[in-house]
Amino acid sequence: MFIKELIIDDARIYWDLRLEALKASPEAFGSSYEDALQTPLHTIEERIKRDRNNYILGAFNEDKQLIGMAKFTREQGLKLKHKGTVTGVYVSSGYRGKGIAKSLIKEILSRGKEIEGLKQINLTVVSTNNVAVKLYKGLGFETYGIEKNALIYNGKGYDEELMVYFL
Repeated sequence: MFIKELIIDDARIYWDLRLEALKASPEAFGSSYEDALQTPLHTIEERIKRDRNNYILGAFNEDKQLIGMAKFTREQGLKLKHKGTVTGVYVSSGYRGKGIAKSLIKEILSRGKEIEGLKQINLTVVSTNNVAVKLYKGLGFETYGIEKNALIYNGKGYDEELMVYFL
């Protein structure tokens, strides 16, 4: 397994994995599969344009297939640029339990320490996703709040843990 920043040429494989994530775990993401299907590829290519403050990491297997992903976005503006956010963390079901998500997050934390002025990295995770909560806490994230009914899917509310990692 290796990790690299995705580039525009990776847009199609990234979007295929993103759609898989939204379909397989609809309660874990703020976006819906149904809405995502309407997104044109050129929009995805724009999202992948990267710099050290905004990027998507991909985890690839030995056959160079994209099997995991995580996105980092730094906040903009004078009062917010000390914060970054991790979103869209997903690993294909056949590759879970192998430390891939942990490797992706560790890479984001490592890169975050190199970004001048960045003081904290935030993320949210559905409270019932015990594996993810345990992973993030094990990496040093702290819970600072719970948003009740942060997501509603099929009439059921899902709480999200708001977590922060201080650099």
